Amino acid sequence: MKKKVFIGIIILIVIIVILLNLKGNKGIVKSVKVQKVKKMELVEKVNASGEVRPKKFVDLSSDISGRIIKIAVKEGDFVKKGQFLLKIDSTYNEWEAQRAKANLEDLKVQLKIQELNLKSKEREFKRYKELWKEKLISQEKFENVKLGYENALHTYQSYLHRIEEAKASLKSAQERIKKSVILSPLDGVVSSLNVEEGEVAIVGTMNNPGTVLMTVADLSVMEVEVEVDETDIIKVKVGQEAEVSVDAFPDLKIIGKVSEVGSSAIQKNSLQQTTDKAKTFKTVITLINPPKNIKPGLSASADIIINRAKDALSVPISSLVIREVEKNKKKKEVEGIFLVKNGKAKFVEVKKGVTGDMNIEIKEGVKLGDQVIVGPFRVLRTLKDGDNVKIISSGEKKSKFKFKS
Repeated sequence: MKKKVFIGIIILIVIIVILLNLKGNKGIVKSVKVQKVKKMELVEKVNASGEVRPKKFVDLSSDISGRIIKIAVKEGDFVKKGQFLLKIDSTYNEWEAQRAKANLEDLKVQLKIQELNLKSKEREFKRYKELWKEKLISQEKFENVKLGYENALHTYQSYLHRIEEAKASLKSAQERIKKSVILSPLDGVVSSLNVEEGEVAIVGTMNNPGTVLMTVADLSVMEVEVEVDETDIIKVKVGQEAEVSVDAFPDLKIIGKVSEVGSSAIQKNSLQQTTDKAKTFKTVITLINPPKNIKPGLSASADIIINRAKDALSVPISSLVIREVEKNKKKKEVEGIFLVKNGKAKFVEVKKGVTGDMNIEIKEGVKLGDQVIVGPFRVLRTLKDGDNVKIISSGEKKSKFKFKS
């Protein structure tokens, strides 16, 4: 019995404490920091990283296998279209060409002999045909002469086909000799040279890539190829301006424009796919007036400007909060800010616009000069509509230095 009375007393004390706290909270004044709604230019950006590359470049490989016997350029050399770059040993192909040519000449002589034989057999066939019509020779004799003519005709036609085959063999050998000489496909710079004299060039197959001998690049137009996250790619459009930073030029901002936006995610190898589920899309930015000494392969990052607003009513991003409000007799979570009105916190639902680095545009819900509660975070986290507040600081950054007039 005593135990039940004791428990009842404890419960009563707890209830009284809670009621006192609730009553006391109504009079609590919370100290807050505020900033005024002001106009400023806001720029919304998408950041991505990648590397510098030339707009036009060609990786040169060989169409024939063989040992490299001559390299006429070195990395960094300027070259003209059609300029000799490299020679692959073509001795075997030259032998094949000589053999094909000799075989062709021999077949031409044989064809001439077969042509003479065919004409002789044709004359004989015509003469015996007239004799057979006049019944001056037997059927058997005529058939033998006819068969000899037809054999001569078939042999002649066979040599014609063999000559065409020999011509094709000769042309194939000559093409392989021609392919042993690598010429520059464009005006540009040898941006990479991957082989040395004496190495063997390998022709690529379906499963094995061939030897990339060198890369010739046109450095007159440079680009930055970046990977944009899947959450941002829908905001990126061709023609948007970008600010590019190249690690090799830390104090320089290079202006560029988006010239290409990938329509499908970048395919990664199986290891990357298992360790990184995020999707990225290739985006190309063409640089405007880049430094003359910029080089392909340099690491770079880009801020793609996807939106811009001038004279936008803005508040700090940190002032945005989510609160539950009642709409149409239903409770719903909405995003808004707290304003200071007559010493009280007033929650206002807002419509957002352009998001800058630290501030965000508010299109609806505030007016210029309104005092927006921006902190402290521990207060803003639990702040409610109608709470009593006291401004302890404006939150505006002031200079630490004072100047005397």
